Amino acid sequence: MIFDKKYWSDRWINEQTGWDIGEISPALKYYIDQLQDKEIGILIPGCGNGYEAEYLWSQGFHNTYVIDIAEKAVMNLKARVSTDFHSNIILGDFFDHQENYDLILEQTFFCTLPPNDRPSYVEKMHALLNTGGRLVGLLFSIPLYKDHPPFGGTKEDYIPIFNPYFEVISMEISDKSIKPRLGNEYFFEMEKRMEN
Repeated sequence: MIFDKKYWSDRWINEQTGWDIGEISPALKYYIDQLQDKEIGILIPGCGNGYEAEYLWSQGFHNTYVIDIAEKAVMNLKARVSTDFHSNIILGDFFDHQENYDLILEQTFFCTLPPNDRPSYVEKMHALLNTGGRLVGLLFSIPLYKDHPPFGGTKEDYIPIFNPYFEVISMEISDKSIKPRLGNEYFFEMEKRMEN
């Protein structure tokens, strides 16, 4: 099966959005609430309904951008947020995106990609981040499915993929996950390694 624009658009149209928790992830809210510099450039790829982005914007982080390949996801978010935010909501393919950010938040985007696409994700994240930029968020800590999303894994699977491009500052089981995922997610923070 190909997990392309049509696949994700169909999931949204048919309301097959089991990843949507209906609110900001508590773990990411906790992290966001510690951020001091409201001028930093932030990207959330595969934003879905964009609860994290909506919260960031409401807290004055107006250099927050989101990107999603599914038009319905983008329309849903635009219907909920201030029109001032609309120009920061991008309909497009993450892998074609060309900008630079200080922080990228990961929330159920990595798990949509088959494991053989993970190196491309890591390289693209590295390319999108400024020097000293950080990649922060949640990854499933259990294997999950082999033939369709979400794709999971373990720390032993993930760290070798990230390590050439990122210094892994932390990757531990999240104590702030939503109840159905408690014990099954890592919260991680990584810093971009310098270019070779």
